[in-house]
Amino acid sequence: MLRWALIFFVVAIVAAIFGFGGLAAGAASIAKVLFFIFIVLFLLTLIFGGKILGK
Repeated sequence: MLRWALIFFVVAIVAAIFGFGGLAAGAASIAKVLFFIFIVLFLLTLIFGGKILGK
């Protein structure tokens, strides 16, 4: 998931450089959402020791 967040972040930067403001804003918001989902899942895994996923 972190990989997808980074990919959308790079897409947003490249789109912003070439002047595609709407595309850049959309990609940045997707990257932001994916990053926060990653952070929440990472913290839950740290807190519960992987027991959330049934391991």
